[in-house]
Amino acid sequence: MVTVAKSLVVTVSVLLVIFTASVCFPIASPKSTDPTPRPWPHQFHSILFMNYSGSLQLIDLWYDWPNGRNFNIIRDQLGKELLFDLEWNNGTSFFYTLDDSTRECRTAQVDVGILRPNWLDGATYLGQQTVDGFLCDVWQKVDFIWYYEDVATKRPVHWVFYTGREAHVMTFEVGAALEDAKWQAPVYCFEKGGDDDDHVTGRNSQFHVLANENLNLRRSS
Repeated sequence: MVTVAKSLVVTVSVLLVIFTASVCFPIASPKSTDPTPRPWPHQFHSILFMNYSGSLQLIDLWYDWPNGRNFNIIRDQLGKELLFDLEWNNGTSFFYTLDDSTRECRTAQVDVGILRPNWLDGATYLGQQTVDGFLCDVWQKVDFIWYYEDVATKRPVHWVFYTGREAHVMTFEVGAALEDAKWQAPVYCFEKGGDDDDHVTGRNSQFHVLANENLNLRRSS
């Protein structure tokens, strides 16, 4: 009987300690209070500074969700020729140049459209980090992309692909739209017998990097 009484006293004492600790040091539930990334505006224009293992680029990004299209106009450092990466919501992408002397075009057909405005839904929150002078909330999406958003303005500041390619957001113009005529791929992208994987030279590796990143990013959304 004495043993039972002692056990009861010990049990009550342990419960009292647990209760006191839970009051004084409540168990945190950070997941319920984690910030979520702001969805992309339905139309915007952004200039991106890209760094891929020391290879530098400037990209004019035009995002147009209402019309189901996304456009990356890419210039290499000190380069004269532009590379155009045009994506449509039906899964078609065109990668082409406009220089008559070296014109080339590749097309790709994938099973997903362009990124949805809420493509970051479900991303894992990693905390805060200062990047490019901005205090940012940071998320990771399926081991594919790390996304940094300014805490104060909720504008994107930076993102990093799994390939190591980094984007630094230089401008972000909400509501800006590119005129319809600029969205038309050149006629040689639709000609049979044109450039294919075995004949395109010069930008071969860049085509593949862009195509693979775009495909994985679109599928992750």
